[in-house]
Amino acid sequence: MNFEAEDFLRASTRKQLIQIAREKAIPIDKVISKIDYESELRKLQSELVNLQKWIAKNKLRVVVIFEGRDASGKGGAIKRFKEHLNPRSSRSVALTKPTKVEKGQWYFRRYISALPNPGELVFFDRSWYNRAVVEPVMGFCTQEQYHQFITQVPEFEHLLYEDNLKIIKFWFSISKEGQKKCFDARLSNPLKRWKFSEVDVKG
Repeated sequence: MNFEAEDFLRASTRKQLIQIAREKAIPIDKVISKIDYESELRKLQSELVNLQKWIAKNKLRVVVIFEGRDASGKGGAIKRFKEHLNPRSSRSVALTKPTKVEKGQWYFRRYISALPNPGELVFFDRSWYNRAVVEPVMGFCTQEQYHQFITQVPEFEHLLYEDNLKIIKFWFSISKEGQKKCFDARLSNPLKRWKFSEVDVKG
C-alpha cells in the first residue's frame, strides 16, 4: 500500500499524514525516525556553530577527543560535528602510526603539536589514548611503555588544564556483531574499503 495524490491533498499537517499512513498500513516508522533525527541534528549543529563563535570570540582552545572501538562511529560523528562549522577555526586530527623519529621522542610530543591555537576547536579521531586502548592489545608498545603512559597521562592532562585548554572526551562502543556488520559493509563498498586494515582483522 502506498500514498496516493489525494492523501497529500487531504493532509495539511504532518500529524494528519501519519494518521493516513496508519489507516492504510503504510510502514513509515523508519521515515519518521529519520526525519526526527535530521530535525534534532540540525538544532544541535546550530548550537555547535554558536559554540564555535563563542570559542573564537573568547580565544579559547578546545579539544574534542573521540575514542572507541573500530567501526563504532567516531569518524561519522566527527563529520556531523564539523559539517557546518567554519573551517578557519576548526579542524580534525587523525594521526597515522608514529614515524621512526617520533618513536624515539616523548610519547605525547606529536599530539602536542596538533593541539588547538587560541580561538580554535580541534577534533581528535583517536588520541594519545591509543597507548591505553589499541597499542597494548595489538602489541604496539611494551608493558613498560604502557605503565609509563598510565602514570604520565593524568599529569599531562593536568598541565593542559592549567594552561586553560578545554578537553571534551567521548567513548564510542559497538557490539562484536555490529562491528562485523560494519566491516563487511566497508569491504563491499569501494568508496569505504580504505577504512579497513589488517589491524581491524586482528581487532
